[in-house]
Amino acid sequence: MNKPQIIENTISFVKETLKDAEGGHDWFHIERVYKNALLISKDENVDEFIVSLGALLHDIADAKFYDGDETVGPRIARKFLENQQVEASVIIHIENIIKYISFKSSLSLGDKFSSPELDVIQDADRLDAIGAIGIARCFNYGGFKNRTLYNPEIAPNVNMTKEEYKKSDAPTINHFYEKLLLLKDKMNTSTAKKIAEERHLFMETFLQQFYAEWNGEK
Repeated sequence: MNKPQIIENTISFVKETLKDAEGGHDWFHIERVYKNALLISKDENVDEFIVSLGALLHDIADAKFYDGDETVGPRIARKFLENQQVEASVIIHIENIIKYISFKSSLSLGDKFSSPELDVIQDADRLDAIGAIGIARCFNYGGFKNRTLYNPEIAPNVNMTKEEYKKSDAPTINHFYEKLLLLKDKMNTSTAKKIAEERHLFMETFLQQFYAEWNGEK
């Protein structure tokens, strides 16, 4: 198994598959997560090949763009990796990473999966959801779904179940309280925790400015 070649093939496959994807879940999102995952991996005892494949394939078919069907991503990844003659144990690991990486999975009371590789990729993915890029992605997706920017009469729901989270169409600002501001304390690795601190503060500053402008104070 030629691992460097498989990684190159995976990059080409993901670029082609996501060429028309929504801007917050496109190839550039994957590339940032991939780079962050490799950075975090330097201080963790992980299989870098699995981290690379998992990061590259984690959003190959995000369920939110497939009517909530969470089986599509693992299925596409398995077919691709089988064609690359990747070992069965690695394929199973990648399937589980795709299945359990998302924030909404943490809201589920069902079965869980854990591995050091998942921890790293999950952190990398969550880092891309906060800070300046996280804010940009949040509003990009809100626009994609034609959601209201903010409605003072609709309070955030911070105790949603997984199903409620999947069906939510709340204003974009609510998403900060329902997910983004919660991510700092959900990081798994020390590297990600340090990076998350600064990005979290940036979001808090943004929200202060947003409300000041909304209320005509600045």
